[in-house]
Amino acid sequence: MAFVFVTSPCFGCGKPFSYHPNKVPSITHEGTRKPVCADCVERVNPLRKKNGLQPIVPLPGAYEAADESEIVWK
Repeated sequence: MAFVFVTSPCFGCGKPFSYHPNKVPSITHEGTRKPVCADCVERVNPLRKKNGLQPIVPLPGAYEAADESEIVWK
């Protein structure tokens, strides 16, 4: 058994972070899925609520390593 981390810059702040590729919150930008870090999710949720949108709720394990058998490879 192996574990998988994906590390890339956050779409919101640009800081690198690690995440589970199939569970991390993301934004589709120019046809590509871009991950969003936990700090940016916390920062944007008050604005989303103010604008009548649902808050972003990351899936459990979104910012943790994933068992390789959980990964949906595309």
